[in-house]
Amino acid sequence: MDPREFHMSQSDLFSWNMERDPILRSTIVSVLILDTDPDWDRLVETIDRGTRLVPRLRHRLVTAPFGLAPPRWALDPDFDLSWHLRRAALPEPATMSAVLEFARTEAMTAFDPARALWRSTLLSGLSGGGSALVMTVHHSLTDGIGGIQIATALLDFDRAGTDHGHPPQPPYDHDGALRDIVAWNWSVGSDLLRDGIRATPQTAWRAVTHPARTVRDSAALATSLVRLAKPITATLSPVMIERSLGRRLAVLDAPVEQMRRAARAAGCTMNDAFLTAVVIGLRRYHDRHGAKVDQLRLTMPISLRTADDPLGGNRITLARFALPVGIAETTELMRAVDAAVGGWRREPAIPLSGAVAAAFNRLPVGVVTEMLKHVDFVASNVPGSPVPLYIAGARIDRMYAFGPTIGTAVNVTLTSHAGTCYVAINADTAAIPDLETLTECLAAGFATVLGLGGECAPQAPADGTAEASRSTPV
Repeated sequence: MDPREFHMSQSDLFSWNMERDPILRSTIVSVLILDTDPDWDRLVETIDRGTRLVPRLRHRLVTAPFGLAPPRWALDPDFDLSWHLRRAALPEPATMSAVLEFARTEAMTAFDPARALWRSTLLSGLSGGGSALVMTVHHSLTDGIGGIQIATALLDFDRAGTDHGHPPQPPYDHDGALRDIVAWNWSVGSDLLRDGIRATPQTAWRAVTHPARTVRDSAALATSLVRLAKPITATLSPVMIERSLGRRLAVLDAPVEQMRRAARAAGCTMNDAFLTAVVIGLRRYHDRHGAKVDQLRLTMPISLRTADDPLGGNRITLARFALPVGIAETTELMRAVDAAVGGWRREPAIPLSGAVAAAFNRLPVGVVTEMLKHVDFVASNVPGSPVPLYIAGARIDRMYAFGPTIGTAVNVTLTSHAGTCYVAINADTAAIPDLETLTECLAAGFATVLGLGGECAPQAPADGTAEASRSTPV
């Protein structure tokens, strides 16, 4: 087995190294709203099976001496499922606001590096007889699409459930610290040498047969690498400037089909419609504060996941680029957003993002902080299940994923589930002290986009059991 499989990838290591500055904390908090209390014994069995299907959920990180290799994943000899999976009763009034209050404290709480980097809490007693399952993971364990894949492997399609079996705990094959470091460096070095030997004749042949194109391609790649890695020294927003450790959360809901119709009306994708709704919302927020803005800088995760990748793991790269904001006509704005996003997805340097992350990992954390805190917002679109899902006998009615702000003012993440877009808003309280105002503006942005698809306004849960016309910020 490749020794690198026991080590953090450079992208994972980048998200872990950011923990040295708490403002860049890479914590994902997912909130599942359930229609009833799940059967506790079945829930324990389900989560236990998950830790066997995804070994990283039973591993802790062990650092290599002097940084001679990335930290390795090692089986936690003291792994205790009861520490990671907990249950508690919601305080009165047991509303959605109480759930989000708990979730925001999770988002602000660091992980214990001596244990596996996740925890889950079942909150019972939600108004109307429901409950909430709050799952907190470090970004190095999974990305959004990986999380959905894990959920699909664990969850059921009906209340009765299916016997998925009980896989054994995966063995951990480790040769010891020194041999492990040597094996990792040998593996990396051998691959680099082998790839270089393979590429050299091809590169030389292209240079001889197509010299002009070779020069153009090389220049394009170099320019793309500069765009991907260049420092950002100024914030485009004149309003969302300050950064802190405080977080507040809010949620919005919107119908999937209307979002798709809106995207089709403009000849774009649903991701374009989502980003356009966020951009319009942020533009309105700046208008409320008497500020005009033509562009805002976005950090957007781009998935590098392939069909051969195992469950879990962080298989994304983060692209940072400006989106147009000042275009008044919605269809025209969506097409401009589509062009900006499409250009970045086609950047030649995207496949080399691991090498870029490796370079960033050598930088002092203060330099990385300065690079990231001048980005205005994060936005991510995670496609989920089109049909209802169940866990331990309880139906998942809503699914919100609060992504980390990683130095920006706000993270807006959309997760589609059973016909509804569940929008999770995670805001830095220094950058956005008036989350209610931002949430109203984002709701208006979604309403504007949905209008292209024949829908006038997004839905938003008010108290965890009923749908209302207002948002739920905490």
